[in-house]
Amino acid sequence: MSSVSALDNIILNTDTYKHCHHSLYPKGTEYVSSYIESRGGIFPATMFVGLQAYIREHLLRPITLDDIDEAEAVTRAQGMPFSRENWLGILNDHGGYLPVEIEAVPEGTVLPTRNVLVQIINTDPKYAWVTSFFETALLRAVWYPTTIGTVSWMSKQIIREAFARTSDHPELLRLQLHDYGARGVSSQESAALGGLAHLVNFEQSDTVPGILAAMKYYNAVSPANSGPNSEHAGFTAWGRDHEVDALRNMLHTYRDAGFVLLLTDSYDHENAVKNILGKELKEEIQNFPGLVGARPDSGDPVQVTADTAEWLMDAFGYEVNSKGFKVLPPYLRVVQGDGVTFASLPQIYLELERRGMSAENAIFGMGGGLLQHYNRDSLNFGQKCNAVCVDGEWRDVAKQPTGATFKVSKAGRLALTKRDGEFVTVRRDSISPEENLLQPVYRDGHLLTKWDFTELIARSEAEVPEYYYYDVIKQMREQDDDSRVA
Repeated sequence: MSSVSALDNIILNTDTYKHCHHSLYPKGTEYVSSYIESRGGIFPATMFVGLQAYIREHLLRPITLDDIDEAEAVTRAQGMPFSRENWLGILNDHGGYLPVEIEAVPEGTVLPTRNVLVQIINTDPKYAWVTSFFETALLRAVWYPTTIGTVSWMSKQIIREAFARTSDHPELLRLQLHDYGARGVSSQESAALGGLAHLVNFEQSDTVPGILAAMKYYNAVSPANSGPNSEHAGFTAWGRDHEVDALRNMLHTYRDAGFVLLLTDSYDHENAVKNILGKELKEEIQNFPGLVGARPDSGDPVQVTADTAEWLMDAFGYEVNSKGFKVLPPYLRVVQGDGVTFASLPQIYLELERRGMSAENAIFGMGGGLLQHYNRDSLNFGQKCNAVCVDGEWRDVAKQPTGATFKVSKAGRLALTKRDGEFVTVRRDSISPEENLLQPVYRDGHLLTKWDFTELIARSEAEVPEYYYYDVIKQMREQDDDSRVA
């Protein structure tokens, strides 16, 4: 049995039934082409990210004889046939590397759903079956980080809209949404992939696996910022009668850090903000050399965020910016990390605006609402066969179910191009190679393209048509319409 965990064995990183599929293709099948796309869903566009992490982690390590032995034992124990000859062939003919070519959209690109994102084809006609064999792992490696990256990107558009309406400081945008999702996801790998996807859009995170993944797979340099934060254990250990001492201790202990987040809901949030922060510790907060964040961790996030900002303004004052909205002193902010989701975020900003306060008064964190509340069906991801070559003749292949029209797949080898400034998926043979935006990223064990994290960020921030994200800011725009009617 291999010393490598079965979870790292690419022959077992699949659905069991995949092991019987090599015999199901027509006799003479030489090449099988498949592609991955989002077939629509909760958003009209996606931010593509995560493929390079999968390739570097899983496809650049060859399978071994031990891997084959292990996979055979596991597969046959489940009553499934195992083609040892096929895998020994890959080991001997290709050094254990999957004989496939993968091409993809450059990572960080934001484009409408229902466009090809990835296309795969085998490079050796002896192994046509391999294209679809690792679908399970490849699709998962694409749908999850791309979905989380898209949720984060759409959240960024909400924040951008709020800042455009009520703030004078759009340069603060990448600092406004913090990833607290590590404990709310199902695995460390999910934290890594979802966490790195979020960091394409924002540079705030406490999800260490995501930070490490961005550095390891995309050469990110200092991709995230954080600072001294508190938890209830450290504060409640002082006892209710000494809550002020617990808060003061943190201010003193991390004075030189230039940033502290003070939990204010260990007992009575309103009392902590109004009387402890606003009175007993007021002078110390005003003299703190950096930023102090008041952090409520319970209650209705819409109301508690606005309430906290107002209570702090009552105690510490405020300025009015050029757009007529109140802003807390620069050394003080509300940090709201409980109950913040994609759905609640615009409601929080609308309430702040309704009360005449700038969006910059609050900084937000998301946990499970960022990294865990989504699945493959959120954006209807699928990998489907689109062409096969049998006895030297190419055939278009497509799925056309009558019971779910969104599952109708694309036929023929594909390309992605732009027409009149819009992304469009076309037949590969209908355009010149130079017009094809899909780039080869992997072939036969070699990484062909290596994207840097700065490139992902730059692509994600490229200007896009407003319809990509209008639905997520629509309710904020509609408030203007309601005001005019009133």
